[in-house]
Amino acid sequence: MIENLTPILVGGGQFTDGQKVAQRHRSPMDLAAISAEAAIADTGLSKLSRSLLIKAIDTIAVVRLFSDSHNRPRMSSSFGRAQNPPRSIARRIGAEPTNSIYGSIGGNTPQKFVNEMAQRISEGDVGIVLLAGAEAIRTTRHALREGITLDWEEASFGSLEDRGQGETITNAHELAHGVGIPINTYPLFEQAVRGELGHNVQEHLAYMGSIFASFSEVAADNPFAMYRTLRKAKELAAITQDNPFVGFPYPKFMNAMENVNQSASVIMMSVGKARDLGIDPRKWVFLHGCAEANDKLLPLERIDYHSSPAMDETFNRAFAMASLDVGAIDYFDLYSCFPAAVEIACKSLKIDVFDKRGLTLTGGLPFFGGPGNNYSMHAIVEIMKKLRGNRQAFGMITANGGCLTKHAAGIYSAIPTSGVWEREKVSNYQLRLDDIASPEITMTPQGESTVETYTVVHKKGEPELGIVIAREKLSGRRFVSNTANKSGILDAMLDQDFLGKSGFVNNADGKNIISFL
Repeated sequence: MIENLTPILVGGGQFTDGQKVAQRHRSPMDLAAISAEAAIADTGLSKLSRSLLIKAIDTIAVVRLFSDSHNRPRMSSSFGRAQNPPRSIARRIGAEPTNSIYGSIGGNTPQKFVNEMAQRISEGDVGIVLLAGAEAIRTTRHALREGITLDWEEASFGSLEDRGQGETITNAHELAHGVGIPINTYPLFEQAVRGELGHNVQEHLAYMGSIFASFSEVAADNPFAMYRTLRKAKELAAITQDNPFVGFPYPKFMNAMENVNQSASVIMMSVGKARDLGIDPRKWVFLHGCAEANDKLLPLERIDYHSSPAMDETFNRAFAMASLDVGAIDYFDLYSCFPAAVEIACKSLKIDVFDKRGLTLTGGLPFFGGPGNNYSMHAIVEIMKKLRGNRQAFGMITANGGCLTKHAAGIYSAIPTSGVWEREKVSNYQLRLDDIASPEITMTPQGESTVETYTVVHKKGEPELGIVIAREKLSGRRFVSNTANKSGILDAMLDQDFLGKSGFVNNADGKNIISFL
């Protein structure tokens, strides 16, 4: 007999507002409500029973919008915003939740919410939970481009637990040099991965293209994907007018595509609640293992740029909770904002990047679409569908937020869990991760230095800025810098391998500038 307080997922819904219908001008809250209603319908309940479920929802947790997540003015600020997103969604679907939660910054949030709510359901703290998220970035950009005025302002009503107020994912010093912005920072990880593998640039472009070609293939067959054009490995790796460098060594097609209108939602409750409502057990999906952990907040503090201690810990803890190993997993969806995220996840999982089981269920952020912090909610909906159809299988979701900073994982199956559901306290292992020694850092480096990793930021396909993380040769202290503004240096960084190259750094007015002979 399954314990009544065992947490389960019973409904999942997605919605994609296609490229040709942005003119409908649905707000993020409109989109979220559509997927929430789809998740409710996915429980298989009758219309009358669905209305009872909606009235019984006591908790709505919403993934933070991208426009509320950046250290820059919100893209949609001129159109207004929902002051209380969970209650805006509640009003649209007819729910009256007691708990209204707006998440913190990061793409780890959907899986982290599932982990948290499973715990709270198992303790009887919450009963029926709606997790939701959405982005209407395509509509926003369309309206700004066409001079269309939208009114998305919604007044706040009822309580709100806002977990993201005042949160930052970078600091002023790193940001001044271009670090902390994902499209500039993930290339720094990628270059370190390339160096560890011993690839030259062309070899590594082909390698990344081969990894992401399989993602594009999945997206091409996914009706919820935003970008369904099938792209082969050679096309992904070729630098062309349509596929220029964005942050070297990433061409455009290897970057998460945030210009989307997408939403996804999940319904969670206890087995006892599902029985009371009459939800068919064939709809139930169980969370067998889960964990989350964070690496050092700032990229300069990382032990290196080709591994993630927090990712290692997260995956190991999730497997231990589920009493499984990676060989038992039938389906994966690895967070795929950039190739480095996939490559480092595979390293942590000790699987090949070309594992025959596949690494995505959706098609990944560059092809399925990157709806802000909410991407992994789509992956969770997809894994529910897979496991309902293959009832002896196990699936794994990995998610990350920030610049390979915050990590979460879940191991799912239609096979019931046994005994009382509980997870280990994150604090049991996060403190050890926090205590890992970082390299000594200096904000005012001087003298001869050695390049640890680097990138060239492009604008409209043209090289614009070199970012270099290096070490002082005498002290070994790490620092971030930009390249000297010399003709040809950025072109040289694209044509030659600068990993391990010697340079000379000086500091002026808070900026570090590195030059090369």
